[in-house]
Amino acid sequence: MMDERFARGNSLLHKRDPKVKVIVATAFITVVAISNSFVVVTMALILAFVLMFLSRLEARQVMKRLLAANSFTLFLWLTLPLTYGGAEFLKFGPFTLSIEGIRLAGLITLKTNCIVLSLIALLGTSRIASLGHALEGLHFPKSLCFLLLFSYRYIFVIYQEYQKLNRAAALRCFTPATNIHTYRTYGYLFGMTLVRSWNRATRVHHAMLLRGFDGRLIPLEQQTVARTDIFFLVVALTITATIASIPFL
Repeated sequence: MMDERFARGNSLLHKRDPKVKVIVATAFITVVAISNSFVVVTMALILAFVLMFLSRLEARQVMKRLLAANSFTLFLWLTLPLTYGGAEFLKFGPFTLSIEGIRLAGLITLKTNCIVLSLIALLGTSRIASLGHALEGLHFPKSLCFLLLFSYRYIFVIYQEYQKLNRAAALRCFTPATNIHTYRTYGYLFGMTLVRSWNRATRVHHAMLLRGFDGRLIPLEQQTVARTDIFFLVVALTITATIASIPFL
């Protein structure tokens, strides 16, 4: 399973209740996503860096996530200034860079980094199981929370089944190539992965029923919202609302 390395720590954000962090993350990301103001997004990015500082996460691991996210924004920088249209900023040969395209690429880049940093700082500092139970505590649909928790738990089991089949094919001297035999083998491989996953799910369901499962997942740790969590929620939502109101001031 995932090591959830960001969830291990003793910082201010690690100690906060997951329900509070889900509320703050939702409000903050919504403001960033719908804003078209560079000032708002820049202020939000500064706040995201403050959250990263409070979370005391390993900078190297955070930078890896940012590099992965910015690999997509790099494609936007290569295409939007040339294809978006609008006022001309620079022309070289048959290519014309537009001011609007550059502005949009820059805005998307700032938003992307802001959202990734805030998600890591707020939600990455909690375990997936805790977030699933937090969503249930916030009265999200129980089926959705149940699906999230079980998908997280058993997607790794499915991957292990796939690895077993892949090793079995390699031991039988299977070498991938561009031919019908390879396509047929991979078809069998994925098909058997689904069959084994179905069988494993049936066994797990029977085991849970034998242990009195009634459709509810009871968390091992009962977390309660403390006064410090309420204080953090009020301060975070106030700052978020202030940043969102900047264009109207």
